[in-house]
Amino acid sequence: MAAAIKLDKVSKAYRVLRQQPFLAKEMLKRILQRPSKVDLHWALREASFEVGRGESIGVIGSNGSGKSTLLSLIARTSYPTQGSVEVQGRVGPLLQLGAGFHPELTGYENIFLNASLLGLSREELESKLDSIIEYSGLGDFVYSPIQTYSTGMNARLGFAVIAHIDPDILLVDEILGVGDAEFQARCRTTIRKFIEGGTTLFFVSHNMRAVQNLCARAIWLDRGELKADGDSKTVVEQYQAMGGQRESE
Repeated sequence: MAAAIKLDKVSKAYRVLRQQPFLAKEMLKRILQRPSKVDLHWALREASFEVGRGESIGVIGSNGSGKSTLLSLIARTSYPTQGSVEVQGRVGPLLQLGAGFHPELTGYENIFLNASLLGLSREELESKLDSIIEYSGLGDFVYSPIQTYSTGMNARLGFAVIAHIDPDILLVDEILGVGDAEFQARCRTTIRKFIEGGTTLFFVSHNMRAVQNLCARAIWLDRGELKADGDSKTVVEQYQAMGGQRESE
């Protein structure tokens, strides 16, 4: 099976500024004489694995374990501090609700903006525009500014665009945790169609039932380190046995 994604000893560090408290009158002296201390927070440490084309991968772990960092590296919205990340194909990222949207533009205008950022040509978009709007279920709200949208409305619009770009790799970060039941069911149906069509899925969730239902394989991250990688049912059971979250709905 050809590799869609390959990580080789990937680590990601973020700079954390540490400043000692001081009086205002000492500010200039401290700036000139004592530079602030900068620490490194390692969000991911030496992660290595390959993902074949068409595989469905669930990414689990507690908050702060490095799940979203991993997806951002695959989406190329950030880059590793060490190691290498290789990605083959068009990526459809749903990593942050409203990412790529301009708050002062309408939903309609943001469809064009977001689709262009995801690599869709204007001709491709115009042929799919009516379907995107219908899929979003926003009705006339699609002509209102994004800044007036609720979290669920942002999710609907973002997923509607992703659902029409035919990605080779789909990255989903907790999208099934927002919106109403009808929207969540629609998301699951669309994701299954992508999987059946050969799309590679990376799915981050605290919903263990959804991970097992959608993904044949799972990766468990713990404090930035790869704790387990294997059959989703087995990895979920290992995670829960160590006190991991047990959401099932």
